[in-house]
Amino acid sequence: MEVTVDLIRALRERTGAGIMECKTSLEANQGDLDKAAEALRVQGFAQVAKRADRATDQGVVEAYVHTGGRVGAMVELGCETDFVARTPEFKELAHNIAMQVAAMSPDYVSESDIEDGDERPPAQVSLLLQPFIKDSSSSVAEVIQEIAAKLGENVRVIRFSRLALGE
Repeated sequence: MEVTVDLIRALRERTGAGIMECKTSLEANQGDLDKAAEALRVQGFAQVAKRADRATDQGVVEAYVHTGGRVGAMVELGCETDFVARTPEFKELAHNIAMQVAAMSPDYVSESDIEDGDERPPAQVSLLLQPFIKDSSSSVAEVIQEIAAKLGENVRVIRFSRLALGE
């Protein structure tokens, strides 16, 4: 199957990948849009893993207060550059993670932060292991990886805080 400009455009809109990456992936997958998108997603996760050690000293602090004002959360989401921190995708991710913290009340960012003696299930108390509230088929960590792959930078939750009346 011939790779057309329309196919490349459709894949680019779907994945956010560059034009040449889309063309190469479509050619390698005989023009199958779904297979090409999956290949780009896997490739993006590999690139995210390579960037995991990069410093994330830029980013945003996002606050979310639930309707009624009884529960609120603040999240510090880090990235490598202020350019990425200003993108709509990054800001939306920070907002969604703040909503996640307000709704699910995790105690730790990652599984490695869990204190010795805490016998609760890691998926309950670790933010990154929790099912994402907007798509329970993905964990919070997987959603962060997808955005990091799309933005081309290391993205990580640095810290969070949750407040609720009476707690």
